[in-house]
Amino acid sequence: MKKFDERLSIISKACEDKKAFDIKILDISELSSIGDYFVIASGNSTTQVAAIADEIEEKMEKSGFELLQKEGQNSARWILLDFGDIIVHVFHKEARAFYNLERLWADSNKIEI
Repeated sequence: MKKFDERLSIISKACEDKKAFDIKILDISELSSIGDYFVIASGNSTTQVAAIADEIEEKMEKSGFELLQKEGQNSARWILLDFGDIIVHVFHKEARAFYNLERLWADSNKIEI
């Protein structure tokens, strides 16, 4: 579990460094095979959303963790960063309210860091 804690900590710290808000970590390991954790964070503008995603990518790379896939960079309304078993969703606040992933994954366990 140490590797998960380290990666989740790096991701949440990167979110905080770029002033992301409403940061949530959901343990989806018992609910889905697509990953073990979702990290969900919000920004107030497309510029901030892109900056948050870039910060996460940079900090994870510096720590030796590989980004497998990145989606949504062009619109910066919802950027998805796939680190394998950890999937990060960085939303514009309006897109987050619309898609409401927390409701869709309501049965997941919430993780506190």
